[in-house]
Amino acid sequence: MKKTLLSIATMAVIATGCQHKAALTSGVDTDNFDTTARLEDDFYQFACGGWMAKNPLDAEHSRYGAFDVLAENALKNINEIIDSVKVAKNAAGSLEDKIATMYNLGMDSAKLQADGMEPLRPFLEEINNVKTREEMWAELLRMHKRGNMVLFGVFGEADKDDAKQCIAWAYQGGLGLGDRDYYLLDKGKNALFRQGYVAMMEKEFSMAGYDQMSGIRADKLAQMVMAFETRLAKAMNTRLENRDPQGTFNRYTVDEAQKFTPNIDWKNYFSTMNILDGMKSFNIAQPKYFAELDRVMKDADVEVMKAYFAWHEIVSAAPYLSDDFVNASFEFYGKLMGGREVNRPRWKRVTGTVEGAMGEALGQLYVQKHFPAEAKKRMETLVQNLIVALGQRIDNAAWMTDSTKANAHKKLETIYVKIGYPEKWRDYSKLDIQNDSYYANVVRSNEFDMDYNFSKINKPVDKDEWLMTPQTVNAYYNPTTNEICFPAAILQPPFFNMNADEAANYGAIGVVIGHELTHGFDDQGSQYDPEGNLNDWWTEADAQNFDNNKKALIEAFSAVKVLEDDGNGEPLYGNGELTLGENIADNGGLHVSFLAMKNAMDKSQLNKEQMDGFTPEQRFFLAYAAVWASNINTEGILNLTQNDVHSLGRNRVNVALPQVTEFLDAFGIKEGDGMWLAPEKRAILW
Repeated sequence: MKKTLLSIATMAVIATGCQHKAALTSGVDTDNFDTTARLEDDFYQFACGGWMAKNPLDAEHSRYGAFDVLAENALKNINEIIDSVKVAKNAAGSLEDKIATMYNLGMDSAKLQADGMEPLRPFLEEINNVKTREEMWAELLRMHKRGNMVLFGVFGEADKDDAKQCIAWAYQGGLGLGDRDYYLLDKGKNALFRQGYVAMMEKEFSMAGYDQMSGIRADKLAQMVMAFETRLAKAMNTRLENRDPQGTFNRYTVDEAQKFTPNIDWKNYFSTMNILDGMKSFNIAQPKYFAELDRVMKDADVEVMKAYFAWHEIVSAAPYLSDDFVNASFEFYGKLMGGREVNRPRWKRVTGTVEGAMGEALGQLYVQKHFPAEAKKRMETLVQNLIVALGQRIDNAAWMTDSTKANAHKKLETIYVKIGYPEKWRDYSKLDIQNDSYYANVVRSNEFDMDYNFSKINKPVDKDEWLMTPQTVNAYYNPTTNEICFPAAILQPPFFNMNADEAANYGAIGVVIGHELTHGFDDQGSQYDPEGNLNDWWTEADAQNFDNNKKALIEAFSAVKVLEDDGNGEPLYGNGELTLGENIADNGGLHVSFLAMKNAMDKSQLNKEQMDGFTPEQRFFLAYAAVWASNINTEGILNLTQNDVHSLGRNRVNVALPQVTEFLDAFGIKEGDGMWLAPEKRAILW
């Protein structure tokens, strides 16, 4: 049953009025401090230095922080659930039987070694038998149906003009290195990565026997694939270009798309995937790329395309085959690119695979065991208090006109909140798991997921669908459904502490809530209206003011030197444009949650006195910093700075907090201190 925002907010105030009868902790762990650091100069080191000293980076990780601790714990919890299932007597074909069968095959090292590349062989032989471009197109269709998205991907996403409807989106893709910049730019270690990628291809082509199948030497196959993927990369959008919601929505009818790209048989594609009926139009997200892909389909050599297809079969299968494939893949992706010294133990990898195949089924069991009902109730209260506070921030925003404020309130009032777990669970009855091979079950799981994805196209969007499982340590905002979601696994310390005074909870999970709310109003989310449609609801003056204010964040995060040497003899700086949306969300989350905490203080809903020597305001910011405690190595910094839309943890503290006047006031930070930022340089958006 839906409630109005007013009734929910009123209930939230009532609910929090007398909930803290038992003695609560401060929520601040002073053992995590480094008291040798001067907080006025380096707040991150002061608040997190003790944690970093106690949690040194191990060989398994290139970054290890508070998020990773909870993710590891969630993985152990899921593994315990799997263990309990696999020793039970399960009915054949039951969900429990599927979980146990897939897990046991993944853990059967002897069988994996004995099978070698045999589970992969039928797919490589299928590709090697291709003779013509027409047969190559048919092979592409088969690969897409089993989830191997060569050349491009097609997914079900909301129609940006009618967000209640799901349509097909065609998206650039199919690069083994993941991002175009690795192929095209020489910054950092990109040249080394390209060399390592070719060497890995040569090794795995030989191990899979495709050089013998095709009659082409493995080194030649690798060079063919590298040249082909580089051609694709040159036509692709950059990560920044893909952050533009307007630029990545380009509506075509099937006939219009066929005229635009006559060598891509869209009608045949959609018919094969059973989504042509009822299709009025679809989105080509990157027209420039698909124009080049059309030329590729017209003139590419069949042997080159076969090598490319075969490589993507091999690289997709490698983590699920014998140890020589697993190790070769890890040596490149895990060690060279990822900076990890050793691979995760088999049980973690297999648990992750089973979770990927049946995530919500395991999530249902996880919630029953690890998520108390009272945690959900308390989170609901915090969320509604944050919504009220964001409404106040909108009212007080001096840079916004009244008409835009009214539109912002409409959007805020319609935000859909998801906490803990879905109200309805996904059906896995049609997932086919057999006792033949680990990789065969991975393929069937991918086919099951692709069918699920395609089944949503040309139908109304299901607002009750979750985009994360309950055991995921994360949260999200989805602009087309205007929803925020907080899975069960994130609702524990250091994010959410049932035994702590609310000042710390407002600083930790409260800022996460505010962060996700603010995504509805960041540089991307602000382009969507309350119904989730891509629609400009700003006045020209407000849009200009917003752009002017966000420049302060771009400049602040771009000015931070994250490495003295990027591996190519040059210093590496943060990317304030790539991380802009997340930095806006952090900025808004801090301001909104701090106001919500002050509202709670006015109602005596938290301890106004010092606890462990810190005021509520100080506890708020110390709890916020604790969320981002982490250790990271050079490769981790390189990878995240080039690819991640989130700033590094240190910068989410030391660059974000000086933008917040309430932080500077709470600790008496003044001009001349390292954490000081002049008022005219502070970004105030939400």
